[in-house]
Amino acid sequence: MQLNKQHVMKLEQPRSACIRISKKWMAWPSMGYLVHAAASNSSALNVVHRHGPCSPLQARGTPPPHAELLNDDQARVHSIHRKIAAAASPVSDRARGAKGVTLPAQRGISLGTGNYVVSVGLGTPARGMTVVFDTGSDLSWVQCTPCSDCYEQKDPLFDPARSSTYSAVPCAAPECQGLDSRSCSPDRKCRYEVVYGDQSQTDGALARDTLTLTPSDTLPGFVFGCGERDTGLFGRADGLVGLGREKVSLSSQAASKYGAGFSYCLPSSSSAAGYLSLGGPAPANARFTAMETRRDTPSFYYVGLVGVKVAGRTVRVSPVVFAAAGTVIDSGTVITRLPPRAYAALRSKFARSMGRYGYKRAPALSILDTCYDFTGHTTVRIPSVALVFAGGAAVGLDFSGVLYVAKVAQACLAFAANGDGADVGILGNTQQKTLAVVYDVANNKIGFGANGCS
Repeated sequence: MQLNKQHVMKLEQPRSACIRISKKWMAWPSMGYLVHAAASNSSALNVVHRHGPCSPLQARGTPPPHAELLNDDQARVHSIHRKIAAAASPVSDRARGAKGVTLPAQRGISLGTGNYVVSVGLGTPARGMTVVFDTGSDLSWVQCTPCSDCYEQKDPLFDPARSSTYSAVPCAAPECQGLDSRSCSPDRKCRYEVVYGDQSQTDGALARDTLTLTPSDTLPGFVFGCGERDTGLFGRADGLVGLGREKVSLSSQAASKYGAGFSYCLPSSSSAAGYLSLGGPAPANARFTAMETRRDTPSFYYVGLVGVKVAGRTVRVSPVVFAAAGTVIDSGTVITRLPPRAYAALRSKFARSMGRYGYKRAPALSILDTCYDFTGHTTVRIPSVALVFAGGAAVGLDFSGVLYVAKVAQACLAFAANGDGADVGILGNTQQKTLAVVYDVANNKIGFGANGCS
């Protein structure tokens, strides 16, 4: 992967219309959304930002303020840190319970609001559903009728009674026994409950039905949660599809058909579309690093981040700093979090490089403290930034992965520091933009290919 020393980019005003110009996208009129043309041994879905003009969830009015989005992002990061710290604690949940501490049923991570969505079909006949996709979650779920307490969503609730292939999962089934939190109804049907880190929650019946990925591509007997009580920060999405490493996730359930792995590309703009692909070959230009496994948090995908480059030169930070707590790659976290020492070195190097261009500094934006005012400039020049992974893979970031542009007068370095060097680092979705991110679970490696989407 060629690493340039700088980016020179033309500033553009945010687009209010969705851009779909690639011939690789095929319309699916009966479901009302688009799917990406895929190889015969794979299935690919259209990925859009849920607050952008391409989103089926787009509502009237303006998206949430940037500061609000970033504050919610910080809440997600805190919940990831809490979940990992709790899992690593030598005191068991059972012991905590014995001391009278009330624990959430299944400690998921905070959902945040910077997530991406895909559209799938569920049931027979297939009902179109728009769901958040999340590599930090395992169980997929949608809101179902009858619902005793559901949040407002754009589409009608999924009605199991109208699907000829729907069935409840018995309590004795392995899928039920594998859940962190489960119970049985009087008729011995499996019940699930998930409480996320921001106190959003979903609970209902564990079920099976046909999941439709493309008009000709289905997964019969897909196990998911049929939510009957759902509250929290889900926006207007119909539910969530989990891509974590546990057996109940979509990627795990689809492994027998497509192989153990998946890939996606997040677009550079909320006005464009990317893709989520189950199976299929990796891009020829993908650079791979080992996928690390932690026994205490098996759902997360860890990568060996060992360094950062600015303008083609390695920032002086020992790899030991990055290795202290490790790094999780997460589709739902917006801004990459680095150990404090690593972030300070990156910020200093980046600011010195930007100082040579003479740009005016701008106020901080929530968690982002290194911002610039590009007012009056039609083009801007910024130093390149690349992430270096164990094994030598150096991944150059797109312009959109280096700066978080709230407005022309406030464009900020899209990285932030963890509060403690012992907190796990997180590779967020801003830095993943335009890269083909390949999760080769079968071979325990993660790859990054340049120019995966625009």
